[in-house]
Amino acid sequence: MKSLLSALLVAVSFAAAPACAASGVVTVYAADGLHDGKGSWFETQFDAFTHATGVKVQYVEAGSGGVVERVAKEKTNPQADVLVTLPPFMQRAKAEGLLQSFKPTAAEAIEGGDESYQPLVNNFQSFIYNSAELKEPPKTFDDLLDPKFKGKIQYSTPGQAGDGTAVMLQVIHAFGSKDAAFDYLKKLQDNNVGPSSSTGKLTALVNKGELYVANGDLQMNMSQIADNPNIKVFWPAGPNGERSAMPLPYYIGLVAGAPNADNGRKLIEFLLSKEAQGAVSSVALGVPVRKDVTPTDANFTKLHDAMQGVTIWTPDWAQVLKDLPADVSRWREATGS
Repeated sequence: MKSLLSALLVAVSFAAAPACAASGVVTVYAADGLHDGKGSWFETQFDAFTHATGVKVQYVEAGSGGVVERVAKEKTNPQADVLVTLPPFMQRAKAEGLLQSFKPTAAEAIEGGDESYQPLVNNFQSFIYNSAELKEPPKTFDDLLDPKFKGKIQYSTPGQAGDGTAVMLQVIHAFGSKDAAFDYLKKLQDNNVGPSSSTGKLTALVNKGELYVANGDLQMNMSQIADNPNIKVFWPAGPNGERSAMPLPYYIGLVAGAPNADNGRKLIEFLLSKEAQGAVSSVALGVPVRKDVTPTDANFTKLHDAMQGVTIWTPDWAQVLKDLPADVSRWREATGS
């Protein structure tokens, strides 16, 4: 879900963004996760959108921070029409004037959006482990400090990756204070491989056993299990014994100055429709955002079962965005990254 601007942006459908507006296209810049694997939710919905409207979707993928950095770089000459990314990067995009106002008709059935963006797929922060190498997941954060994990743990970079930022926030929450959290992360650095600009690429490393533990998000990880059978999802407990997770939704918004803004509006409406949202759990292994969509499929049951015993807490994203530069600076100091 999640990398630097300097990281290579992978275009799944096209190698680069279009140089000019074209009436028959819409360009999406998105964080990784919803386009993973053949028959992904994005792939099937984009195909259905093109079939229904004749508008082709040009798709550019990177990390959560990377796609926002690219939109920011192109602010004077926008190339993207639609932005999909995680918090707090969507909130950053709004704060920097990278989004234009657009409230889709589905907004009345969705909680957590505003005049600039809406939740697209509900999701939660998670961790993964290699079930072939470990008989059971680490039960606590302190378990990850065991020397047996030296060189076998990696998490994506806070401040650059949405999931990596979530790790930092989750540790702060679990340990009850920033001082305790950064002290823990300093200790964890003895076992950590080092920074990773993208979360999604860590899954294959865990599956192969090169890593034993990595971070992720529930939707992405559950959808990756088919191709990575050795990975399993878990949530370690903090010092108080509580296993907890934070919401990490994919948000969608219309880019300011979008060259194909009308097509962008159409695509947002399409992806938030009852029909598209009805396939979120069955295809993407995510949770639909519409209150009037109630999944009954097996994948939704898997998601529900996976989170049994996990307490959900929600950050104040406005405060997170305000504190992020200082928190990332403390993380770098603590870890030497």
